Amino acid sequence: MEKLITGIHHVTALAGNPQKNLDFYTGILGLRMVKKTVNFDAPDVYHFYYGDEAGTPGSIMTFFPYDGIQKGRHGKGMLNITTFSVPSKSLLYWEERLQKFDIDYRPAQDRFDAEAVIYFEDPDGLGLELVFNDRDNRKGWTYGNIPPEHSIKGFYSLEIWQEGYERTAGLLIEGLDHKLIAEKGNRFRFAATDAPGNYIDILCRPDALRGLGGGGTVHHLAFSTANKESQLEVRQKLAGLGHNPTPVLDRQYFESIYFREPGGVLFEVATAEPGFAIDEPQDKLGEELKLPPQYESRRDLIEKAVTPVKINLTKFK
Repeated sequence: MEKLITGIHHVTALAGNPQKNLDFYTGILGLRMVKKTVNFDAPDVYHFYYGDEAGTPGSIMTFFPYDGIQKGRHGKGMLNITTFSVPSKSLLYWEERLQKFDIDYRPAQDRFDAEAVIYFEDPDGLGLELVFNDRDNRKGWTYGNIPPEHSIKGFYSLEIWQEGYERTAGLLIEGLDHKLIAEKGNRFRFAATDAPGNYIDILCRPDALRGLGGGGTVHHLAFSTANKESQLEVRQKLAGLGHNPTPVLDRQYFESIYFREPGGVLFEVATAEPGFAIDEPQDKLGEELKLPPQYESRRDLIEKAVTPVKINLTKFK
């Protein structure tokens, strides 16, 4: 039987200054600006999408940058760390790059077999990691500011903190086609597809405070499903398990349903179709401000409301 959920689609987080966010993710990390649009519910706020060349599910990091947003707090009931995948040979390169741009990081630590991990944070305090491994066959993306052989390939894993892992694990297994892949100490790893870009790590952290939403925290995690038909099957399955998913919502580049998992994290199921090339060619992705159709008539007002931003790679070589 074919799985309805194939893995991770995207992660959406809250940020502060839009230009600082853009500089960090395109300049320092070298991700592609896949789409520059606005928040469906607040069109005076940007919605930035970063990823690989095409914005493939499993590579997409998105942000709502609210200038002046109050800082949040990492903790239980929250996705606290987003981990990107890079080759094992790139460890020294990335340590030197983070040092060059004055980004504090923790020395590399081993996790599971053949995984070396370094932790750092973006300008808003969002928890990030690079995992150095030789299991990822995906092609990385680079604007040229990072050598192709060291470029980020997409996500590797995501880390959720909970009181205990059982209830969230039950949802992942029963409702979202995941299975337990590995466990070590208080870390339990699940995946719908056993490959980099799809791992969900649940950490049992009963000692941690509960997380608080705000700048530098993840708003939601989206899982990927093939199309509208498979999404409706997932929705029916989740409703049958008592998880109360929303109606299907059109997000222009995918369709979405949302629900809270038992530990409090907002989950989404997003379609892989139609993707980001429906309103601009793939070689021009992210270059222009794209608006949802319902806001196009207000373009002049929206363009005046959002802070102008610019990709500037020359200072991030």
